Amino acid sequence: MTQVIKTLAEWQALRASLGENLGFVPTMGNLHEGHCSLLQRAREESAVTLLSIFVNPTQFNNADDYVHYPRTLAADLALAEQAQVDYVLVPRYADLYPDDYAYQVNEVEFSEQLEGAFRPGHFTGMLTIVLKLLQLARAQRIYLGEKDFQQAVLIRGLAQAFFIPTTVVVCPTLRNAFGLPHSSRNARLTPEQYQQARDFPALFHADLPCAEIKKRLEEKGFAVDYVEEHEGRRFAAVRLGEVRLIDNILFSASTGAPTS
Repeated sequence: MTQVIKTLAEWQALRASLGENLGFVPTMGNLHEGHCSLLQRAREESAVTLLSIFVNPTQFNNADDYVHYPRTLAADLALAEQAQVDYVLVPRYADLYPDDYAYQVNEVEFSEQLEGAFRPGHFTGMLTIVLKLLQLARAQRIYLGEKDFQQAVLIRGLAQAFFIPTTVVVCPTLRNAFGLPHSSRNARLTPEQYQQARDFPALFHADLPCAEIKKRLEEKGFAVDYVEEHEGRRFAAVRLGEVRLIDNILFSASTGAPTS
């Protein structure tokens, strides 16, 4: 049976009894199939599984996005129970930020590219909360989705830089029937926007130059932040109304074309 823990004191008192083989999945809630795949992988490889749910305000560069981020705790806990998660940590801001965000973790190279160029402060907030959660979880492995590939790279670098003995496991992106990555923000799309979103993966995965993809996305009504290639991957971020969608895909080293 899944145990819900709401205070850090309770978790810290319990952690010592759980052993070393712990798999950790950090989330901001509004769980979907992508999260379920991470939890399944964690269960398969770990004696104990920990899920955290915390909508972290410091990584939202847009205050309106934070206010409207879907909060579905009751459904999330039911899903955790169904997924046979051992522990769900649901901490409060005051517990996680006793310093009120006076101390921050800042990476000064990759975090300023791609997402970082369009979301100032986002990765600083993300790295700061992840460092706190890694210290609390003391997990053997942390499971992250490939959809947020830049985030996963930065978290792996964080663990190496601060000598945190947690292995970063990056799991494949789960997509819906027409190729859109599962994301909590998809729930904010109107029915019309959801249908329009079909054009995003169709064009993004096409064997076309980035400039041509950007042009065609804009013609389809998307506001395009970027379509760029970086070290063997293509990355993109687009907006439909107030909803931001991101994706990335690996390229073939021999042909330069997207791989499935």
